[in-house]
Amino acid sequence: MKEQILSDRITVNPKVMVGKPTIRGLRITVEQILKALASGVSTHELLEDYPELEPEDIQAVLSYAAELESEEQVFQIGV
Repeated sequence: MKEQILSDRITVNPKVMVGKPTIRGLRITVEQILKALASGVSTHELLEDYPELEPEDIQAVLSYAAELESEEQVFQIGV
């Protein structure tokens, strides 16, 4: 179910935003939304600034980022 939501909301198309992950093929990248949230922009503000966004899109961005992080491997050399 979670994978279906992500694939419906987060899309990658080489012809849109140079292939960066975007929200539903819009010219709004996952990166833009993550950076805005990290800098303190609220979900409410994002939804006002980008009227084409839906609350589920922002949740999908966070889930997408969490999935990427869960796959991250950190190697320590010389410890």
